[in-house]
Amino acid sequence: MCGIVGQVKSDGTKVSGGLVEAMCSALAHRGPDSRGVHLGDGVGLGIQRLRVIDLHTGDQPIFNEDGSVAVVLNGEIYNYRELRRELLAAGHRFTTGSDTEVIVHLYEEVGPACVSRLHGMFAFAVWDARRHQLVLARDRIGKKPLFYAERAGTLSFASEIGALLQDPGIPREIDHQAIDCYLAYQYVPAPMSAYAAVKKLPPASVLVHRDGGTEIERWWQLDFGPKVALAPEEAHEAIRESILRAVRCRLVADVPVGAFLSGGIDSSAVVAAMAREATGPVRTFSIGFENARFDELEHARAVARLFETDHHEFVVRPDAMKMIPKIVRHHGEPFGDSSAVPSFHLAELARSHVTVALNGDGGDEAFGGYPRYPHLASLDRLQRVPARLRRLAASAGRLLPPSGRNDSPLSRARRLAETFDMETPRRYISYLSSMGGGLQRDELYTPEYRELVGRSLVDDTLLGPWARSSATALVDVMLDVDTQTYLPGDLLVKMDIATMAFSLEARSPLLDHQFLELAASLPASMKVQGTQKKVGLRAALRPWLPDDVLDRPKRGFEAPVADWLRGELRRPVEEVLLDPATIGRGYFRAPYVRRLLDRHTAGLQDNSKGIWTLLMLELWHQEMVDRRPLSPLLGAPSPTVSPAN
Repeated sequence: MCGIVGQVKSDGTKVSGGLVEAMCSALAHRGPDSRGVHLGDGVGLGIQRLRVIDLHTGDQPIFNEDGSVAVVLNGEIYNYRELRRELLAAGHRFTTGSDTEVIVHLYEEVGPACVSRLHGMFAFAVWDARRHQLVLARDRIGKKPLFYAERAGTLSFASEIGALLQDPGIPREIDHQAIDCYLAYQYVPAPMSAYAAVKKLPPASVLVHRDGGTEIERWWQLDFGPKVALAPEEAHEAIRESILRAVRCRLVADVPVGAFLSGGIDSSAVVAAMAREATGPVRTFSIGFENARFDELEHARAVARLFETDHHEFVVRPDAMKMIPKIVRHHGEPFGDSSAVPSFHLAELARSHVTVALNGDGGDEAFGGYPRYPHLASLDRLQRVPARLRRLAASAGRLLPPSGRNDSPLSRARRLAETFDMETPRRYISYLSSMGGGLQRDELYTPEYRELVGRSLVDDTLLGPWARSSATALVDVMLDVDTQTYLPGDLLVKMDIATMAFSLEARSPLLDHQFLELAASLPASMKVQGTQKKVGLRAALRPWLPDDVLDRPKRGFEAPVADWLRGELRRPVEEVLLDPATIGRGYFRAPYVRRLLDRHTAGLQDNSKGIWTLLMLELWHQEMVDRRPLSPLLGAPSPTVSPAN
């Protein structure tokens, strides 16, 4: 696991070695074990390496036999041993035992199409000196990030925005359409970034830059169309075998490996598989909270006892706010998912014991684990009701009083009722956007900011993947869209940034593309039936996990932000959001922000999601755009996490 950077110039002029070094320094946390720099005609490549496989000879960049092709890799290639044997048989010579070296020789064989042969998580750059060609590529799901910027024959790239912006030639003008999308979804969707000049290479994409021209092609797509005909028992066995294979290859490392454990279905399944495949006790790590509604340590402990793991846990307290400057800095653009806070603490805890941690990301997107799937599937049947009656029902729903908690039955009922008159894709967009977080962007924006944003791209972000989906069942369509948008835009960004901030490699067995392809090939009824979620996965895991783990209601990995914002964090957050400098940006109407805060503090409405979204936007603006110190109320050193009782 590493961080990569680089720059190419189409006219062949020299790339500044000092610039490449500065970009590398900004990524030192991603790879503290070694730095590698390659400078050639019109190219500069850099790599900060975290040594996980081939600790002694695997430093990068790595070259082919005559030095004409160079590669830098962020990630892991799990089938590198099989590829190595194949390439050796074809006559290639290897100088390392690393997984990275297979890329350079595979590129010699088939060019940019080499990505289709790689099984793993990766973002890499290949420089072909003979063709004066740069190839950038990302893995199928988008686990590893890659940002780039082009101008006047120069292309710069990096694993994080902060490193990319070491290039002084890249403007920092804000993309306000991207900020508009952020305010809806709490993340900036690819290919946009918060900066107009910076783009994200989308997942499963290859960028080829040659002679000053750039082409981007998507090379893989999850296909929900064809369905396999398996008896339930056969499907369950296939699911278990697929998880075991995915875990087995992710245990390959020359450093200590552990696992994140929440006590939920997905992380417990991964730990169960690790216990079957590992040669010793599995090391597990859990985070808890003082608020019992959010704390899952009891469930994590039960799973740890079941598999006799070497278990470690900590409780995060409200002073976790002091971690925010680090979160803002590492993300490099606004990121409003408040579970980034416990994610950072969990990564910090795990890194004190291991270098690699497996996690349960992907199970919800593979088998329909979010409540919105059965809710929206049942609401889809409302399309048979005359539109006039649906409009009346929606109007009545909007009369329901708001609740002080977003997870209350009243809040859920209001949220559902408000969408009665929508077509299914629009209902899905409303469910995933800022609805329920207190933000009504039409009331939030000043007229000047509304004009600055121009045409909103919020709907396009989800409607495009919806229209292109190969799925026919509604549940599968939602899974498809989430896998292309919410998963890589929010969840995988959160995991990558949090773990890499502490030089920890995260591996996700349930995001193995073969596991996802198996899930996509199963009928929607094996995912959601009525109000039941993850039907097929739960059934498959019965031989591994007890019923109280499999049948317990889902609880997301969240922090008790709503309570914090009514308590210890209320005053500092209000001072940031109502500061004259914040209001003076001209983006948001001060009375609306004041009302948002007051109604939340009074317990009249749970506006924590919206407040947090605005807070992270303003702190990003201070840190990355204004380039001034954050509010002193939020700039204290990172807190310690307290041992659980």
